[in-house]
Amino acid sequence: MSDGDVVVIGGGYAGVRLAKRLDTRARVTLVDRKEVFFHRISSLRAGVRKEWSATPFIPYDRLLNRGQVVVGKVLRIDTAERRVVLADGTRLPYDVVVIATGADYPEPARFAGTTTEEAMKSFAEHQQKIAFAEHVLVVGGGPSGVELAAEIRLARPDARVTLAHSGPALLSSTGSERAGRKARAWLESHNVEVRLDSFMSPGNDFGTYRDARGDVITADLSFWATGTTPNTLWLRLGGHGDWLTPSGHVKVDRSLRAEGQLDVFAVGDVNDATELKITPAALAQADLAAWNIRTHLNSSGRHRKEPRLYRPFHRTPLIVPFGAADGVTMLPVPGGETAVLGSRTSTLAKAKTLMTPYMRRQLGYTAA
Repeated sequence: MSDGDVVVIGGGYAGVRLAKRLDTRARVTLVDRKEVFFHRISSLRAGVRKEWSATPFIPYDRLLNRGQVVVGKVLRIDTAERRVVLADGTRLPYDVVVIATGADYPEPARFAGTTTEEAMKSFAEHQQKIAFAEHVLVVGGGPSGVELAAEIRLARPDARVTLAHSGPALLSSTGSERAGRKARAWLESHNVEVRLDSFMSPGNDFGTYRDARGDVITADLSFWATGTTPNTLWLRLGGHGDWLTPSGHVKVDRSLRAEGQLDVFAVGDVNDATELKITPAALAQADLAAWNIRTHLNSSGRHRKEPRLYRPFHRTPLIVPFGAADGVTMLPVPGGETAVLGSRTSTLAKAKTLMTPYMRRQLGYTAA
């Protein structure tokens, strides 16, 4: 049974999950600028190792059985006419529209260009630069920075690798001091120089970097893993700047509706529902929003259901790989504590495959 037109803007983790959940219950159109799904979780390794170059790209063609995937750039949401307007002039009618445009990540965890070939070329350029670099600087000691530093170290055991972090401990955003100590111990045991309380900025000369104390580091290659930017400029340009927070995130209520809108939802990294921008949170939001959208589309009559309310993730399992055969897993346990697990669990759950078989199955492909 199809009941209502749902346009999902953005084909990342949250958008794909939600579109698939609604495929049998509504007329779903997924719109994305990319021709394929970009498995960002595997992108850091793809930016370092040639054999992983094609791994992050999974076609959309098997995702939906009843709905459609449209490759295009969204210009604006016309709330008066209830249409999503694309750059080529296409106007997609909606009963519900979902904003799932995610966030922009620093390279190499970014889909560079507009086609798979352009993105793979960008990976190849990073791989080549890493292969010939004498000193690589990674700025940012969160999960992405730690993972990238480990990947570079394992690919280039002969190069000098430095990880600079502005905070007093690695992985401080996770709230687990033990996990941060474990990450630091692994990096230092593999000859990665870890610099804490070291806020970095580009120096005066090319290839130089200066910390807050005035110390200068010279490196011929650098990567900045210091945060993300929500992909919402198009909303501001399209006349919906009032939907956004000062940081550019879509303001949502607890049902994940855009503030003040009954038929506009926002899920994943693009909204302000939680500061913890990780894939499990995006998937949980997609599941809850899908339920609320079904409820909204079938809300007539006496048996109207109330929407479910989202509870932000404050503690969730998190795995930080140290290459393909090691890592640290943070597992919340009752009482507010966090269990920290090591190599075997981290390798089996994520580090070896980077969840690629799981995501291929989600897109309708075999695990291989």
